[in-house]
Amino acid sequence: MENNERMTALITPVAAGAEQSPGLNTSNSIADSEEDFNYDGPIMTKEEFDRITTEETFRKEKEASDPNNLPSISMTELYERIYTKKKPIIDGLLYPGTYLFAGAPKLGKSFLMLQLAYHISTGSPLWGFPVQQRDVLYLSLEDDHARLQSRLYRMFGANATEHLHLCTKAHTIQEGLGIQLSRFLVQHQGIGLVIIDTLQKIRDVFSDTYSYSNDYQLITYLKGLADFHGICMILVHHTRKQQSDDNFDMVSGTNGLTGAADATLILTKAKRTGNTASLQITGRDQEDQIIHLIRNEENLCWDLERLERELWKAPPDPLLERVSQLILPGQEEWTGSPSQLRTFLGVDMKPNVLTQQLNINAARLLDEYSIHYWNKRTHLGRRIGLKYVKPA
Repeated sequence: MENNERMTALITPVAAGAEQSPGLNTSNSIADSEEDFNYDGPIMTKEEFDRITTEETFRKEKEASDPNNLPSISMTELYERIYTKKKPIIDGLLYPGTYLFAGAPKLGKSFLMLQLAYHISTGSPLWGFPVQQRDVLYLSLEDDHARLQSRLYRMFGANATEHLHLCTKAHTIQEGLGIQLSRFLVQHQGIGLVIIDTLQKIRDVFSDTYSYSNDYQLITYLKGLADFHGICMILVHHTRKQQSDDNFDMVSGTNGLTGAADATLILTKAKRTGNTASLQITGRDQEDQIIHLIRNEENLCWDLERLERELWKAPPDPLLERVSQLILPGQEEWTGSPSQLRTFLGVDMKPNVLTQQLNINAARLLDEYSIHYWNKRTHLGRRIGLKYVKPA
């Protein structure tokens, strides 16, 4: 993509999930002094540990700053890391990341986006899905304030909210949309969702013809913004007139748009003049599903008719079940070495395999069992912690 300095200079790549903070108040540790520690790994003085850690950090920073260096980690190093789970915006439907939402013109896409924006900004359930209340920025670039006022009043009456921010004018990407969005998101830390309606309004003519490369780079840039700020971004787009057996092949443009997005939503109607529609969803990290909707002719909102989905749920994990039997209200915290953890749990596993399995399942342990797990290196060796966290 040519002449796109504004696109390439703003965003730095980030991991798909953030690493879990190791910090934890371990007041009930089983080992409260150096003499009590019996940790796996080499024992060294704190000064030696600090020196080695500083040297390792400096080496990694030097490698990362070298533009000719190809950063990589081994599978073992990957398993030693703990990643937090992305909290859903709408549980089972919408998560942090970049979504492409496409449908034919004048099908009711903008009404659906206003409905999503309002429910998220107020935290009210939508179609039976639980909603996490977050501020919303809606770039309604094909409307004016008068039309937005009329639509919102018809849809939701006088129940206004300060948490829904509306904008009808914005730069294109080439003009500096990334700077505008980044500044707004820094100034409004509560934003969880940004809707850009439509994608074409902020798109620049980087070349005379659209190509897979341009489409992919466009979405990748916007995804970089969303990932950097930890938000969900929905890009409203059109489908083309040509019919296809696969609705996702009807998205206007090349496969670069859907290929770069985290998920794609397609709104279709069997009959254009009818009041029923289907919202088909597919993505990298969520289950495919179809939501059948019916238009409420009085308030123009989309109501749920039925769900069509097969949501997969992970089977019970014996190790996590064992941890949950021992970390309970009343005995809420445990700290020790990997070997001590193996003894505490009474499992026949190598200590390093045990910790790797808990590293990988840390988010599930917290989500399903309300147990916070951490794993860190100290000058006395590796230290593991488990703590029961009272559900909110």
